[in-house]
Amino acid sequence: MRLLLLALLWLPLAHADNRPPPEAATGWQDQPLVHAGKAMVVTANPHASQAAQDMLARGGSAVDAMIAAQMVLALVEPQSSGLGGGGFMVHWQQDTRKITTLDGRETAPLQAPDTLFLDENGQPLAFMDAVIGGKSVGTPGTVMLMWQAHQRFGTLPWRDLFVPAITLALNGFDVSPRLARLIAQNSDSLLRDADSRHYFFDDQGQPLTAGHRLVNPLLAALLTRISIEGPSAFYTGKMAQMMVSKVQNAGSPGYLALEDLAQYRVQERPALCFPYRQYKVCGMGPPSSGALALGQILGMLSHFELSRMGPTSPDAWRLIADASRLAFADRGRYATDSDFVPVPVEGLLDASYLAERAQLLKNSHQALPAVTPGTPKGHWPTSSDASPEFPSTTHLNIIDASGNAVSLTSTIENAFGSRLMVQGFLLNNELTDFAFSPRINGIPVANRLEPGKRPRSSMSPTLVFDDRDQLLLVLGSPGGSSIIGYVLHTLINVLDWGMNVREAVHQPHVLHRGGVLEMEPFGRNQALLPAMKALGFDIRTTELNSGLHVIMQNNTGLTGAADPRREGQALAAD
Repeated sequence: MRLLLLALLWLPLAHADNRPPPEAATGWQDQPLVHAGKAMVVTANPHASQAAQDMLARGGSAVDAMIAAQMVLALVEPQSSGLGGGGFMVHWQQDTRKITTLDGRETAPLQAPDTLFLDENGQPLAFMDAVIGGKSVGTPGTVMLMWQAHQRFGTLPWRDLFVPAITLALNGFDVSPRLARLIAQNSDSLLRDADSRHYFFDDQGQPLTAGHRLVNPLLAALLTRISIEGPSAFYTGKMAQMMVSKVQNAGSPGYLALEDLAQYRVQERPALCFPYRQYKVCGMGPPSSGALALGQILGMLSHFELSRMGPTSPDAWRLIADASRLAFADRGRYATDSDFVPVPVEGLLDASYLAERAQLLKNSHQALPAVTPGTPKGHWPTSSDASPEFPSTTHLNIIDASGNAVSLTSTIENAFGSRLMVQGFLLNNELTDFAFSPRINGIPVANRLEPGKRPRSSMSPTLVFDDRDQLLLVLGSPGGSSIIGYVLHTLINVLDWGMNVREAVHQPHVLHRGGVLEMEPFGRNQALLPAMKALGFDIRTTELNSGLHVIMQNNTGLTGAADPRREGQALAAD
């Protein structure tokens, strides 16, 4: 009988409706498959998608549309990204056939100590105690990232790209159900800052509700200055002084200084590309761990025929989950800002190393026992850490009429960042992406805080090319360290299991980040869950609030879709 049960676990499960019941996913709304001829945008909010679409209609480039969308997102999705945060951009230039990756990640203040998040007894602070206030604020990079991208790839005047956000800030927009829900959930912490309290609560001190008309004249004034003066309006002068004063005089004061803002620079880094079956996948290298972990997971999975197993196969999900566990073990040991600590990228992606790691999956017919980091070529003696990354962040994709593409993931880290608001925008809490303990048993942690260093990230803006080296997919997601799994699922859904992009982003998630197996409790997962338990996984059922955005390109045109779990929108822009 036991053998019969185990045999059944290897069979694909019956097809299940992947739509969640009403209680399974807050705010779920089915999204259409959108078709276009040559140009498309997918962003996290209809206002931002409309702004990007308008720029493309005026003959703007993908980067022009990206900047217009990001400025609108700073207004309508303040909990996720904005001027006070940072991001990674992956850009494809069709005529030169070149990938450019720009690192606009926040940096640690020059005076910040590596013991920043330890208490007086040398113990790590509780996460939210570290987040709220000035201690967690890194030097923002988003404004400089937008400027540098425009200098390289923009076609419309810089000033024009700010008009949609300025107009919307002055005329007002309706608070969305998602924003209202998050304000209510974070009301205790938002009330601690006078400017956040004034902005996110009504005259009676109640959190703003969905449909409330919200204006932001302070942000409109700042955007106007930036549109005229460029990034100097943000990184120097009065604005810089306001940010520094807010951070240094907060209840939990931080170290951001005028010198940090004046010295901030965007880094161009080599694209990190790797093969997967007949495809080439490209993304952002360190300090992002996203493309690196994806390359490892997919490199291990390339030793198995997932296409034959199908998306309802428990064994397929065993392989995906345990490959993810192995990659996250390596991530915790080795991934960090390569400007400060050598990251063994080549060793981690080496085919022979990944074949060795894949052999662990072949030798097991159950969930692996506790996994440990491997020893790739070029590895450096560092300790592992489990720096928390929480699911805020935003993502957008754009392809313009010339075939140029942008995949941008940007963030202020936790929802509402540090909760400190200045001039109508929130400051990040990005420093909590560093390891709280700089050393373990006397051995330095790779992702420890160092002055000027960029914290490890999981943001995974991604491009995929087919076997003719033609751009096939543009994708990414918000979601903290879950981003890696979200993007992974989408790649497998499309490349291995032949789903269209709408089907791909509507699937229930199954994630493993090294702790427990996390599963959304609807659709095919309802049948998959007992099978995964039988394979030996510890399981937690939970809402996994991805914000996947995907565009697929082939010889018939473009298709795109936004994740039904959030408020995104795909629009044709021909």
